[in-house]
Amino acid sequence: MSDYNYSIEAKNVNKIFYRKLKQVNALIDFSIKIKKGTIHGLLGPNGAGKSTFINILGGLVKKNSGNVNICGINIDKNIKLSKFKIGIVPQELNIDPFFTPAELLELQAGLYGVPKSKRKTEEILENLKLTDQRNAYARTLSGGMRRRLLIGKALVHDPEIIILDEPTAGVDIDIRTSVWNYIKKISKEGKTICLTTHYLEEAENLCDNISIINYGKKIIEGSKKELLNIISTKSVSFVLDDNKKIPEELKPYKPYISHNVLKLSYDKNKTNLKNIIDILDNNQINFKEINTFEGDLEDVFLKVVSKNVSSG
Repeated sequence: MSDYNYSIEAKNVNKIFYRKLKQVNALIDFSIKIKKGTIHGLLGPNGAGKSTFINILGGLVKKNSGNVNICGINIDKNIKLSKFKIGIVPQELNIDPFFTPAELLELQAGLYGVPKSKRKTEEILENLKLTDQRNAYARTLSGGMRRRLLIGKALVHDPEIIILDEPTAGVDIDIRTSVWNYIKKISKEGKTICLTTHYLEEAENLCDNISIINYGKKIIEGSKKELLNIISTKSVSFVLDDNKKIPEELKPYKPYISHNVLKLSYDKNKTNLKNIIDILDNNQINFKEINTFEGDLEDVFLKVVSKNVSSG
């Protein structure tokens, strides 16, 4: 098999569902390329098509048309081999309550045909900090432990790609942070990771590249830096020595002053912060503190999704 640069490569994928005699276009000419060894975020509102695409990758849903390669393997030609390359962590905590973590990992490894001599049950439990719970019934585990156990189940056959569908949905901040740390750890070990998430902070913290999908269509894609550059508005605040009258030259920056704090906003593609500081200096306005604020991924998400809705 030839070498490949992308762990997942999909081109013009379409999926139609029929619900109560009504046609629903879940994916429309959806294309995506996920580079080997990266963490790729797939973002979009509920019903955007994220889970449909993941289910196609896992062989749970059949696409109507289009091409999908997993690690260079065409899923239409060899679905069995492509499944071995991928591990999927579902959003639902679907764990048999009467098995222990050790039993569940052994069972999952058996289902994938992993020989006993090559199983890594203890190593996975250790990495996921579940060794102390290895013999506890799954029903006694906390939500965070169950979430980590699901990740463990996806790792038993040592797949190249890990798909995480809303990996931290419904868990508290401490558990979220520990899951994030583990995702970063397995990424550094060379795994390719694709995650869907509603938490934009999660995507900003973890992802190298991001695709945003809405109504079954990909509406934007790029590196995290490229997407953040879409939001060109920056805010800056100056803590002034005393309350001064706002000079006319600052009017284009929507000035607002309260309790000796002057707040301004400007387009970073048109204005340099130094220009604003020069205006303050020229007007003998002294300040003792300055704070700047950049747009975040949430701003990007809201901008591109709302634009897509208004043009749709």
